Amino acid sequence: MADLDNKDQAEMDPADMEDVEEVEEEETGEDNSKARQLTMQMMQNPQILAALQERLDGLVGSPSGYMESLPKVVKRRVNALKNLQVKCAHIEAKFYEEVHELERKYAALYQPLFDKRSDIVRAAYEPTDEECEWKQDEEEELTVSKQEEMKEKAKVEEEKKDEEKEDPKGIPEFWLTVFKNVDLLSEMLQEHDEPILKHLQDIKVKFSDAGQPMSFTLEFHFEPNDFFTNTVLTKTYKMRSEPDESDPFSFDGPEIMGCTGCTIDWSKGKNVTLKTIKKKQKHKGRGTVRTVTKTVPNDSFFNFFSPPEVPESGELDEDSEAVLAADFEIGHFIRERIVPRAVLYFTGEAIEDDDDDYDEEGEEADDEEGEEEADEENDPDYEPKV
Repeated sequence: MADLDNKDQAEMDPADMEDVEEVEEEETGEDNSKARQLTMQMMQNPQILAALQERLDGLVGSPSGYMESLPKVVKRRVNALKNLQVKCAHIEAKFYEEVHELERKYAALYQPLFDKRSDIVRAAYEPTDEECEWKQDEEEELTVSKQEEMKEKAKVEEEKKDEEKEDPKGIPEFWLTVFKNVDLLSEMLQEHDEPILKHLQDIKVKFSDAGQPMSFTLEFHFEPNDFFTNTVLTKTYKMRSEPDESDPFSFDGPEIMGCTGCTIDWSKGKNVTLKTIKKKQKHKGRGTVRTVTKTVPNDSFFNFFSPPEVPESGELDEDSEAVLAADFEIGHFIRERIVPRAVLYFTGEAIEDDDDDYDEEGEEADDEEGEEEADEENDPDYEPKV
């Protein structure tokens, strides 16, 4: 048969041979296209994706076998490097302790400015015209005529407002607006929290004293109100800056080890962290029905001051771990971003800066989608969606 096939090929016209080659190429292209389509269908199946992800997760951190293949003398030297790395981790821990001391030092320099901010917000101090003058960036500057036009319009509107009502004192709802503008905090807010947070006048950060274990305390200062008698609500975060002996390579700077809230002295009937519900109960024997009143926890920002307690063993259930992890993130964010840059979160400018971190990823995603669409259009079997 082989000889016959060769003979037939020898007798075929060269043009016919080209046709055969083209057919073979087309068949190969069709096979590749079908394979791509099958792959796409598989990758769109959530069960297959979940199985793949589980398999990949199992591979993370698994040994490649390279270390086991090294000669014994080389392994000894690698162990020496690991011991050096542990010493580096301990030096790094000392570095962060000194950073904490620097934070304490500069906190004292910032505080007079933050105190003046608080005075302006709560109308204890009226800034001068010079202090209120703000020079816009060149891109934001308007023409002189436009500025004059806007000033005149603003003046008319202000005069109209003056006739309608008195000027507001300070900056009303400053901190409540900050909270509403930050997703991380607004997710915690409930409608019944807002009337209380209108009385929030300031948030301060206090660092632990020199020589004391690392910690920081968030102080929420409230004006007198009908909801509770506290003037200050506190939340203290305990920190540690030392490598874990059982896993020294996991050290990546100071970590929050636990937090302590405070007792809120609620006025009667004003505790928004609890709610009263009524349940009907039927007696098994007599069949009579009674209504029982029960007090249960209620969603509220003020649960922030009652975090889960960490037992001495350090072991928590999954729900408590998740709550604490979110709590630590919020506390760190308030300390690092909200307190130092409060006015920019009030105006929304800091929100735009934070969003810029995600724009590049979005653009990359858009580019990838564009590339995928281009690939599909170049595919001979591609059929555009209607």
